Amino acid sequence: MKIQRYEPISKKCRELLHGADYNPDQWMKTPEIWDEDMRLMKLAGCNVMSVGIFSWSSLEPEEGRFEFDWLDTILDKMAENKVYAILATPTGSKPAWMSQKYPEILRVQENRQRNLHGQRHNHCFTSPLYREKASIINRKLAERYKDHPALIAWHISNEYGGECHCELCQEAFRSWLKNKYHNDLEGLNHAWWTGFWSHRFNDWSQLESPSPHGENLVHGHNLDWKRFVTDQTIDFYKNEIKPLRELTPDIPVTTNFMGTYTGLNYWKFAKEVDVVSWDSYPSWHNDYDKAWELASDISFVQDINRSLKGGKPFMLMESTPSLVNWQPTCKLKRPGMHLLSSIQALAHGSDTVQYFQWRKGRGSSEKFHGAVVDHCGHENTRVFGDVAQVGLALKKLEDVVGTTVRPEVAIIYDWENRWAIDDAQGFSKDRRNYEQTCKVHYRTFWNKGVPVDVIDMDCDFSNYKLLVAPMLYMVRPGVGERIEEFVKSGGSFVTTYASGYVDENDLCFLGGFPGPLRKVTGIWAEEIDSLYPTDSNGIILPDGCMPGLKREYKAVDFCELIHAETAQTLGVYSKDFYAGRPALTVNSFGQGKAWYMAARFDEGFLTDFYSSLIAQLELKKVLGTELPPGVTAQVRSDGFNEYIFVMNFSEEQRIVDFGEDKAEDMLTGEKGLASVLLKPYGAAVLRRVNC
Repeated sequence: MKIQRYEPISKKCRELLHGADYNPDQWMKTPEIWDEDMRLMKLAGCNVMSVGIFSWSSLEPEEGRFEFDWLDTILDKMAENKVYAILATPTGSKPAWMSQKYPEILRVQENRQRNLHGQRHNHCFTSPLYREKASIINRKLAERYKDHPALIAWHISNEYGGECHCELCQEAFRSWLKNKYHNDLEGLNHAWWTGFWSHRFNDWSQLESPSPHGENLVHGHNLDWKRFVTDQTIDFYKNEIKPLRELTPDIPVTTNFMGTYTGLNYWKFAKEVDVVSWDSYPSWHNDYDKAWELASDISFVQDINRSLKGGKPFMLMESTPSLVNWQPTCKLKRPGMHLLSSIQALAHGSDTVQYFQWRKGRGSSEKFHGAVVDHCGHENTRVFGDVAQVGLALKKLEDVVGTTVRPEVAIIYDWENRWAIDDAQGFSKDRRNYEQTCKVHYRTFWNKGVPVDVIDMDCDFSNYKLLVAPMLYMVRPGVGERIEEFVKSGGSFVTTYASGYVDENDLCFLGGFPGPLRKVTGIWAEEIDSLYPTDSNGIILPDGCMPGLKREYKAVDFCELIHAETAQTLGVYSKDFYAGRPALTVNSFGQGKAWYMAARFDEGFLTDFYSSLIAQLELKKVLGTELPPGVTAQVRSDGFNEYIFVMNFSEEQRIVDFGEDKAEDMLTGEKGLASVLLKPYGAAVLRRVNC
């Protein structure tokens, strides 16, 4: 697929965006701070602010009485100072008068208890009344600011999440189920396998959401509720954006996702936003020995956000310039880490670096959360200097806007698959670790500088050379057939234990696991053994079975007992009653191959295995040379220029050689470089003409 540059987030600005969540309504009694904010924004190199995220009580202090003068002033000041506005709808937190007058809009917990007023997202997403109130305030904002020169995008609500179990939501759930099952209650009973424990339903009115003091062990039921919550949240979001689409059709809309948050399926939600944005808060420095592993994990999530829109650049909507106030240990970012972590987001596809928050508030729960401007109120702080450094760097990197990457490798990380795995009974519940397993399989590619897309099982596989699907427990209709076609056409496929067990309703496949993957993998999985944390097994490999692999490796947590049918056995278990049985297989299928890992092997095995595949499949590395420990290289391109991000997440100085390549360091201006010296937590961004 040919790489082409995407259009920028807004037609008004063709530059990397740098800014923060801005809450001027908290400072209405001291408006002189607003002018000081404008001065400081220039010093920090900030060109965008997200405004009005939780401002409903300031915009509508009483029902039907709207006050926009303060927001007029702020947006005018921002336009005068060449700072763009991502204007938020304030619906993530409602005014007290609304809860008092209309208590029916308050969210009901899964125990069926209605909440009191307070906190965030404490509203029923089904409520016609709350939808009406949200639509009114959003329309007012669009009518007033649709032509404002500062406005470049809409920020819809904030970090959608949570569930409501009120009667309105129960009725909506029943309607959703009737639609899904075509008004066939027996079809639902079969899909949920309600004959178990005599759970069969004979009237739609008997159906309700899962509850801790009611039904919560019917897995198909739990899955459908999670799907409904995603669909109903998206429906609420679409109600929010309706007046914005009508009045500002050319202004893009987004809402900030939360990484791998399990409450919503972002693959469905991403279809409804113009640009993906997300909030990133890693626990940097909580374990010095593992800084690069954490960096790899965060890169995995960054790659999800780029992949959600097929490679389109995303927005880093929130990060922290220093610390947060809610982690178990709130560590300060060490020197260099703020620039490095900002560069990391760009490296994986972000066209923005934004923070929560611009200025620390004086009170409430986030008064000690990191911000660009501290309580001291001036620019003479270490953190402000770090932010200004990022601002200068982004100015030098504006050519990166709209560029992307087309990886040859994809890893499947699927929200519904995770829901099913997390809900399953068995498999050592506290050690299933689906997300972390996917991240560990990703890590070798990150270490080697091999770009990766992170996709779900419904995505197109045809543009990849290698498809990796750890723990593909659920296989939805058509997926097995598309994997077969991928391999038959010459693709390489890797999957693992606990794959191909259930269908989209969490019903076990009959005829032998891995169900729809049995033919392509050439194996039959008979049983799975869960090991104690203190227990382990091993795999023995004959010499030369795969270049670069050692003779023995460790297996932990899960060992599947499989039969090689058409597959070739590459390695066998070293002990226990299943010693000598297949633990690693490969199956030639059409023009391609499928590998099956029957056990959770240690990271040393995964490193050697994927290093061998990278060499065998001649997967393209960003740099042709080996990278030092803790260093990764990622790339973005417009089809002609390549922008190479070389990042050192170690505590030691590293030298990275480019081999025969010569490049320009865009941050320093040096040209004709054949190598670069990286300080601890250092980064370089290289421009290379792709000939």
